[in-house]
Amino acid sequence: MFEGGGFGVGLTVNQLDGPDCPDGAPVPPDPDRHPTRLGELMPVAARNDAALAEEMRRSNIADSRLWAYRVEMIVQLAYRRRDDRDRPAGTPGAASPSWSGTSRVPEGVSEFFPDEVAMIMNFSRGEATTLTAVAWTLIHQLPDTWAALADGELSWSRARAMAQEIGRYGPELDPHVVRTVEAVVLPQAAELSVTRLRSLIRTEVVRYDAEAAERRRRKAEAAADVFLRRSALEGMSEVVTVVPQPVAAAMFRMVDACARQAKDDGDLRPIGQIRAEAMAAMALRPWDDDSPAVTAELRVFAPLNSLLPDPAVPGTGGRPAGVAEVDGEPVTATHLRALLTALDAVCPGGLQAPTGGSLHLDLLGAGGGLLATLTRRELEQAVRRGCPQHPDGDCRCPVVQRPPQTASYSPTAAQRRWGRARDHGCRHPGCRNRSGWADLDHVVPHAEGGPTDCDNLCCLCRRHHRLKTHAPDWSFDLDADGALLVTTPSGVTRISRPPGSYLLQPFELGAPLPDAVLVDVAPF
Repeated sequence: MFEGGGFGVGLTVNQLDGPDCPDGAPVPPDPDRHPTRLGELMPVAARNDAALAEEMRRSNIADSRLWAYRVEMIVQLAYRRRDDRDRPAGTPGAASPSWSGTSRVPEGVSEFFPDEVAMIMNFSRGEATTLTAVAWTLIHQLPDTWAALADGELSWSRARAMAQEIGRYGPELDPHVVRTVEAVVLPQAAELSVTRLRSLIRTEVVRYDAEAAERRRRKAEAAADVFLRRSALEGMSEVVTVVPQPVAAAMFRMVDACARQAKDDGDLRPIGQIRAEAMAAMALRPWDDDSPAVTAELRVFAPLNSLLPDPAVPGTGGRPAGVAEVDGEPVTATHLRALLTALDAVCPGGLQAPTGGSLHLDLLGAGGGLLATLTRRELEQAVRRGCPQHPDGDCRCPVVQRPPQTASYSPTAAQRRWGRARDHGCRHPGCRNRSGWADLDHVVPHAEGGPTDCDNLCCLCRRHHRLKTHAPDWSFDLDADGALLVTTPSGVTRISRPPGSYLLQPFELGAPLPDAVLVDVAPF
């Protein structure tokens, strides 16, 4: 039944058996089947303009109610994830405020609660942290705003903006001031743009609490940071610096002055390009010999399937194809000679490591699994050495392979290199911390019998390493293909695969090994 006098009935029909299916046999899946869509229950094309407008209004109301429902669920789950489950401050494994700054998690809630929300809702942790704070503010500080959202009278974007503006003042803001501001702003909130709504809240807070703006400024200074994000422009990125406004203005004036001086000296490039170059020079300081060295790491992914063409394989059209064995894929001397020949053909003298940097060659098997990693020098040595058992001919003997297991707790240098080559960074679903900031952790703890072996080692950033080790009721499993399965205390499982396989073409992946389990990474 729908508001406004209409109603609809949804009917789903499932075929249990058919003439071509014997009794008890499963019905073959229909690739064209899908869950019933709202546009099929309530055909959009059958509505006139006024009906379309009215249905769009109703869908907005339904969306507001759903968000209010989500807010209730998030806060209820937060009540069950109290911070008494966390490591006490000052003990091994506890968070370090001097490194991470002030927490954005509500007081009394576990520091790892946003990680669970991120897994449940398939968000990034940053988005989940923001959503947690907004939900907590709506329920505990802005109950009338939450009620307007739940009744469909206020959109989610406006309710979220109100909660974020109030939340920026912190718990020091007088509850009476909050309720007074809410009483003034809420009646007109639905008619204001989000920008004007935020401005009105700031004005009203200062009206009733003259010191609030100064407290907000001090709180904002604690959030100063520099971070890297992708740009909408192809091949470009943005280095964002969050500092107090006077400092930011001074930084820009300095960069702009350098760029304009270059223009006056005859530089014909656009002023923006010159500014970017000046900013990069100020940060990298290439003239300063005492600055920390900045090096580059070049990685070459070499699928075995791409190294040796096999025109005898039907359907490949002469494209490279590989082999797969039940007991694994050997990296043979023939593979390595083909790889060295390919590298030498890239440029005169062959592909080499960048100045001051490194060159790593990662050999991938069926499904994109990492078989071995080696440097250019190690590749050349392996090609010269060949197979000790068959020095005069080609064979199927492996000449390089993954590092062997060690009896010690600490991974060997070769295992660390191999693990970082496979994982590239933290493998917790949705985390983007690079491998240089990640620990190579035992998935099955060493104290519980977990071996120090490549099949039991996984890169996790320090936060998710602490979560795995100290947060109760979380589960981590690493399968034979390197897929990491992470399960939250609430039973939600997300899977991340080694990222190297995403750089391959479908024909380069080859056939998976018979015991392989293919999974999809959560789309963060």
